[in-house]
Amino acid sequence: MRLTPSFPTSFLLLSLMSLPIRSAPTESIARPILAAHNAIRARVGVPPLEWSTQLESLAREWSRSLASNGQFRHRPSGKYGENLFEIQGDRATPQFVVGNWASEAKDYNLSSNTCRRGAQCGHYTQVVWRNTTQVGCAVARRGQREVWVCYYNPPGNWVGEKPY
Repeated sequence: MRLTPSFPTSFLLLSLMSLPIRSAPTESIARPILAAHNAIRARVGVPPLEWSTQLESLAREWSRSLASNGQFRHRPSGKYGENLFEIQGDRATPQFVVGNWASEAKDYNLSSNTCRRGAQCGHYTQVVWRNTTQVGCAVARRGQREVWVCYYNPPGNWVGEKPY
């Protein structure tokens, strides 16, 4: 949407607020995002995850909430592991989203169980956390923005513990 002087700002704001929130159908992301997770896990020799419809439902609820209010943050006091991904102006695939998290592996040192200084690797370690057995994910879209949420049970990233 281009801003032009012929439309008052209030009109543009109301137009953006009225955009519908859409969730991708479960069947369109469940298989590929589970397969993407399990391919990354297989590389480090940890067991595959199973799909959880309960976690998927929670992920759908949170992704829709974030998409509707324009926020991008972790759910307060969540009891599951959580990975978030956001993209604007394009659409992501499940493989791209999980690949983005997995790309943090280059910054992770298993022997010292640390992340390279100034880097982030907690998304990666959650994906490959050995004791995690279930995942459920969802994506919500509003306008040109997508918010992806995956929940993991049991959660990973315990301080002082190695993921595998």
